[in-house]
Amino acid sequence: MDAQFRKVEHKLSEIEHRYGAGVHLLSDPFLLTHLARLCARETKQPVINELISTLYQSLLELVVNHEFPLKQARIPTRMAEFHPAEAIYEGPVVDPETPVVTVNLARAGTLPAHLCYNALNYFMDPDLLRQDHVSIARTTDSGQKVTGSAVSGHKIGGTVDNAIVLFPDPMGATGSTLVEALDLFKKHGKARKYVALHCIVTPEYLARVNERHPDLVVYAI
Repeated sequence: MDAQFRKVEHKLSEIEHRYGAGVHLLSDPFLLTHLARLCARETKQPVINELISTLYQSLLELVVNHEFPLKQARIPTRMAEFHPAEAIYEGPVVDPETPVVTVNLARAGTLPAHLCYNALNYFMDPDLLRQDHVSIARTTDSGQKVTGSAVSGHKIGGTVDNAIVLFPDPMGATGSTLVEALDLFKKHGKARKYVALHCIVTPEYLARVNERHPDLVVYAI
């Protein structure tokens, strides 16, 4: 193995905060620029979907680098035909045998979840990937104040035992949606970890999910 591959680490660029070690508020000018354009009043389709695609491809890359387990691999390259003893990559790769579940929190999470699920299939074992679907909406009182969230239907394809469960959901506003979703999924086994991928989060969201599900790992632009 080349010495340069003996220790491969990924370091996040993130904003200092006091929300806890499981919260990662990214310090990334590239992502902030794209998010600002996405939120601009004049931005319309098809640019909206293109920007969401860029944001979630980048978010997924950060989460995979920082949260997914690695394994040592020995992979002959195309040049091995000419230099069989030398043309071999030997070093760490993302462990493709890791079970992963992406969760579509319909409606806002539908496109982000699809983008993450599709991208994962290129380097993870497709037989160990699954996309689940949860139809969930906020509940409000007579004054239109948000009182929580309600699940109206779901399609969960089995256990989440030892899986990394991803929640690609653009807006972490009150936290009620993620709390309900986590309550639901924790009835289906013991996951390796739960990770939320957000464009925007609020202090209220972070306080609520930390109170109810402190094991949730949060990434936000």
